[in-house]
Amino acid sequence: MKILLVADKEEPYIWDYFDRERFKGVDLVLSCGDLKAEYLSFLVTMIHTPLLYVPGNHNKKFITQPPEGCVSADDTIITHKGIRILGLGGSMNYSNQPYQYTERQMEKRISKLKRHIRKHNGFDILLTHAPAFSLGDGDDIAHRGFKSFVDLLDTYSPKYFFHGHQHMNYRIQPRTMQYKDTTIVNAYGYHIIDCEF
Repeated sequence: MKILLVADKEEPYIWDYFDRERFKGVDLVLSCGDLKAEYLSFLVTMIHTPLLYVPGNHNKKFITQPPEGCVSADDTIITHKGIRILGLGGSMNYSNQPYQYTERQMEKRISKLKRHIRKHNGFDILLTHAPAFSLGDGDDIAHRGFKSFVDLLDTYSPKYFFHGHQHMNYRIQPRTMQYKDTTIVNAYGYHIIDCEF
């Protein structure tokens, strides 16, 4: 399954110079947050494939104006062509704004999803805005990852974990890393990945 990942930065290459051939064969678009609703609606219109998203810490407008033509995966599991995608948007709480959570609040969100996760026999993709703690996150509170995401990876071993929030220009870091059985990808900007399940 070919997936287009997007997060954090509206790419002029896509928005201003869209080339349909570049995205030929894309089966699904997944947004890891902090992108304008208009950008996501543009993508779903131009690529003609489903777009699932979770909100980032800068997406408070989504509360009243969500992206048209797109589907929120926040706090739920969505199945696409047999692939189970668990979405958890937001970042660590650093200024008490919408889509910011303490570690305890994120643990409660996940706890509410446990029955849903069991019903689906786990999930294949973890889709978030923030990274997991010590797995591609930052040192400051605003960019620190969630320890509860590490627990999810340890418990359910999803094939993939896609996140944003940690901009690639913050420091030298790989786009992709491996944690046990899970391939972790930072979706900053955009990235096309051929996923095998």
